[in-house]
Amino acid sequence: MPTVLRILSRLPLAALLFFVLVPGLGAVELQAGRQAPGFRLEGIDGQTVSLETLRGKFVVLHFAATWCPFCAAEAPHLEKLHQKYRDRGVAVAIVDVKESKRKVTKMAKKFGFTFPVLLDADGSVASAFAPPPDVLPDLERDEVMIASNLIIDREGRIQFFSLLDSANFDAKLVKLQARLDQLLESK
Repeated sequence: MPTVLRILSRLPLAALLFFVLVPGLGAVELQAGRQAPGFRLEGIDGQTVSLETLRGKFVVLHFAATWCPFCAAEAPHLEKLHQKYRDRGVAVAIVDVKESKRKVTKMAKKFGFTFPVLLDADGSVASAFAPPPDVLPDLERDEVMIASNLIIDREGRIQFFSLLDSANFDAKLVKLQARLDQLLESK
């Protein structure tokens, strides 16, 4: 039995309703319409960013760590996404989980990010966005979020949520961009 199906078979019915199995894509968490947890984090530039200050924009959040090869693969595409959508009311931000400012700043310079890179020093923001403990139970809640991507709408509701699916990895963020285009067209 494929890993995704084994994981889903162990979940209670309420948690299964949280997911849809898309052929070839694995489990995709559907939290559409759920209010995103608020957060307030310092960026590597010393500026504080909160979800409240971004209200009125679509927000693309990427949870990352410098050691994550999937995050590194997505990095140039996050910058391209920022360049493509920044004049259309879209904010892009990386939330780095449990790493030093020095290490994260070095990574951000390497990729030339021109959008906020935020420091979740204790992992509490990543944990607040994480799915229930039944999902990937062997990982800490903040670790589950590494290489995850979200779109939060102008009212602060989650409209797209993808956990890392290494078997069907979407480094170019094609699915995220398709959903973002849908949201922008329906504004």
